[in-house]
Amino acid sequence: MEDKTIILNDTQIRSKLKRISYQILEANLKNSGIVVAGIESNGYKIAKEVKKILNKISEIEVVLCKVIIDKKNPRNPIKTSINKEIYTNKSVVLIDDVLNSGSTLAYGVKHFLEVELVQFKTAVLVNRNHKKFPVKADFKGISLSTSMQSHVLVEFKGSKIEALII
Repeated sequence: MEDKTIILNDTQIRSKLKRISYQILEANLKNSGIVVAGIESNGYKIAKEVKKILNKISEIEVVLCKVIIDKKNPRNPIKTSINKEIYTNKSVVLIDDVLNSGSTLAYGVKHFLEVELVQFKTAVLVNRNHKKFPVKADFKGISLSTSMQSHVLVEFKGSKIEALII
């Protein structure tokens, strides 16, 4: 049986997501709207939570976008659930659950930079300090220095969320 260590429980994660949401709002006070783009699948689930919080704490228009990236072949075409016209000249926040090597976030960034944007930021729940790509998260729930063999996993169990090291 694998050893699992909970690094963030549901209450802690919700607190981190609330803080990230306030940081996103502060970075966008002068903008008329924000596109919250979550990388499928857990990044999108986190983006949905962030959108809910932003809708509660502000009047700013928040558009949710699902970003579909082939994580095994990230150079394959990236798809989004909304048309490019919707996020052109907007502020975009790209969200993922865990920043591991940085490749998924790097290719996601590249996709959005193909159009004119007002602002572009990244957010992750867990930022691992082992990156192969020069990508940083502008907003992060927690930063961890783990061994290269450790695997960080964010699990959604019904309405509960946990972050674990395996």
